[in-house]
Amino acid sequence: MSVPTYTKTGTKATTAAKLPKEIFAVEKISHELLKQAYNTYLANKRTNNARTLKRGEVRGGGKKPWKQKGTGRARFGSIRVPIWRGGGITFGPTGLENYRHALPTSTKRSALRQALTVATQSNKITIIESFDNKAGKVAETVALLNKIEAVRNILLVVNDKDDMVTRATRNISNLTVVQAKYLNVFDILNADTIVLTTQSVEIISDWLGPKKAVK
Repeated sequence: MSVPTYTKTGTKATTAAKLPKEIFAVEKISHELLKQAYNTYLANKRTNNARTLKRGEVRGGGKKPWKQKGTGRARFGSIRVPIWRGGGITFGPTGLENYRHALPTSTKRSALRQALTVATQSNKITIIESFDNKAGKVAETVALLNKIEAVRNILLVVNDKDDMVTRATRNISNLTVVQAKYLNVFDILNADTIVLTTQSVEIISDWLGPKKAVK
């Protein structure tokens, strides 16, 4: 399967790169699996910062608000009761919740292959020889992306995300940079243009391709 291919300077290559069919052109797409992998990614990024005070943790409430009988009002023993404003919270978040989801490794890899297939079918994938911005200048990165016609939400997949790559891409609002071995369904499905370096394609092929039997 051939896709648009460019040199590291953004010039159109004479021959288009070919992507392995077993990764970028799988036959069956399960949208339920993609949804599950997508939601798992979001759940695993969720933090448990929310915390409420229970009845015993609310300040005050040591004195009975009014006497038990004779007032015509309902009897209360503390201002910390949950049905009072400013009282404790019943069944509120404690800050100890675990929102993580788990997917088997084979399921994760299958979801990645299907997501890459969907991206390929939508003509979102572009191959570039390498991302080599030695000066670390954002302007050069923007010029390169414009030259290869990368538009809207861009996902740049590199073989190694070092400090220079981060420096050259960190101020571009519509650009997400991810290392090939950390590629995920969330970034793939959210991208309008996916730019893969030649070496990152090799890493993905070794990672998601069929495993060879050890003799």
